[in-house]
Amino acid sequence: MRYRHYKGGIYELVCEAVLEADHTPVVVYRGEDGVVWVRPHDAFFGPVAVGGVTLPRFTPLDAAPQAPSHAHPQ
Repeated sequence: MRYRHYKGGIYELVCEAVLEADHTPVVVYRGEDGVVWVRPHDAFFGPVAVGGVTLPRFTPLDAAPQAPSHAHPQ
C-alpha cells in the first residue's frame, strides 16, 4: 500500500515488523528513491502537528476496494 507523507513524499509500506531490542512494533517503508526506512508503528500511523494543525503523518493513497452494490431498483 502507498502513503503520502505530510511533507509530500510517496512511500510504499513494505511490511510491519518487531524491533528485536525491545519488541517495539515498527513499519518498514520505501521511498520513491529506493531508500528503505523504519519508523515505530505509532509514529507512522499517528498524527503530527504542523503550524498548529494536527495532520496524519502518512495518508493512504490506495483506496480499499469497494464491495459491489447489490441495490435493486424499485
